[in-house]
Amino acid sequence: MWAVENRAWYDRSKLGYPSDLTDEEWALAKIEIPRAKRGGNKRTVDVREVRSGLMYVLSAGCSGVRSRKTCRRAAR
Repeated sequence: MWAVENRAWYDRSKLGYPSDLTDEEWALAKIEIPRAKRGGNKRTVDVREVRSGLMYVLSAGCSGVRSRKTCRRAAR
């Protein structure tokens, strides 16, 4: 049963998508992501956004390579 004091902790209404991470969750998750290798080019992608996109596709059940907007339109 949901306790009143826990509702704020699990509230995802302020996030762009329910599959996105809060800042506190991201702080725990980014520890497990390996750093970019030395000697090469710097990363040009935001690892947090890549993770969010993967989780969105997995949670929405979109097949193939589609953007978030396309998956969202297909779900309507």
